[in-house]
Amino acid sequence: MNQPAATVDTVRSGDHDQITTVQELTPALQPQWDAFVNVCPNATFFHLAGWKDVVEAAFGHRCYYLLAKSGDAITGVLPLVHMKSLLFGNALISTPVLAYGGVATEDGEVHAKLETEACTLAEKLKVDYLELRNLESRHPDWPTKQLYVTFRKTLEPEAEANLLAIPRKQRAVVRKGINAGLKAEFDTSIDRFYTAYSQSFHNLGTPVFSRAYFDNIHRVFKDRSDILTVTHDGDLVSSVMSFYFRDEVLPYFGGGTRLARQLKGNDFMYWELMRHCCERGVRVFDFGRSKQGTGTYSFKKNWGFEPRPLFYEYYLVKAKQMPDISPMNPKYRIFINAWKRLPLAVTQVIGPLIARNLG
Repeated sequence: MNQPAATVDTVRSGDHDQITTVQELTPALQPQWDAFVNVCPNATFFHLAGWKDVVEAAFGHRCYYLLAKSGDAITGVLPLVHMKSLLFGNALISTPVLAYGGVATEDGEVHAKLETEACTLAEKLKVDYLELRNLESRHPDWPTKQLYVTFRKTLEPEAEANLLAIPRKQRAVVRKGINAGLKAEFDTSIDRFYTAYSQSFHNLGTPVFSRAYFDNIHRVFKDRSDILTVTHDGDLVSSVMSFYFRDEVLPYFGGGTRLARQLKGNDFMYWELMRHCCERGVRVFDFGRSKQGTGTYSFKKNWGFEPRPLFYEYYLVKAKQMPDISPMNPKYRIFINAWKRLPLAVTQVIGPLIARNLG
């Protein structure tokens, strides 16, 4: 059955007095889309067109990547993914799994037009809701979830200055990792990363994404990502997949084996990444999103990063209230505890079938 395409409409730009058209992204326009994202101040790494290829190839979700054009120039973009499952409902999200989304543009009229197109599409698809993951509040009148915060910090040019900027207690933990005989190196494959990631998520009781998902990320963003892996006497300790966007680094997917806690492996890993980024001239360390009141939230605060609220705003279509698809939801606790008891190999097979529909 054919799914509805995004609508195409026009508005007149107040700045340029030109007709602005809204359309879906085509392969021919991907380079122009990314060129716009690279310079648009409120665009993020997660607005890049490559995510469309990753999501469609790994998960099979229908993506609607909307762009506004004024003449031949792209003036705004809005990546949307349609996710539909019996377990987690039916939603249109910008962007699932990823921390940031929503419209990227500097033009207020274009912003409003792209959001209107998204609402219209949500109604045509008969989804439960449209979710926009904004860095700033856009719709105080919409239901808004402020469960997540993000942690970003400007790096000092010298590595030692960044070490001294870490609060004393956490700095002592980092030094324990440095003195534990740990070794950090960059991997060219995802093998060790996926092992550490899978073990970490299993311990948390959270379904893992498929290896195909990370293979696709590694393939599509091979020039914008790397994998840093930590070992001890040849044994795997921890690993993190990081993304690079403009002058920022985003250590986004990571995990550790049971050795990580004992050897302060994660603390050492993030310090090594920070030190490496200083050498590369990276200016901003984006520690990513965390749910308020969780262990990862406290971990990042201990590094001296201050939380910044994220505004996940909802346009309700069929739903009567905001969804609560979160490990914090008490109704998922039985599932999480049972998941922890499953063999790791089993979770690596079953987990991706569930995780592909987690937003």
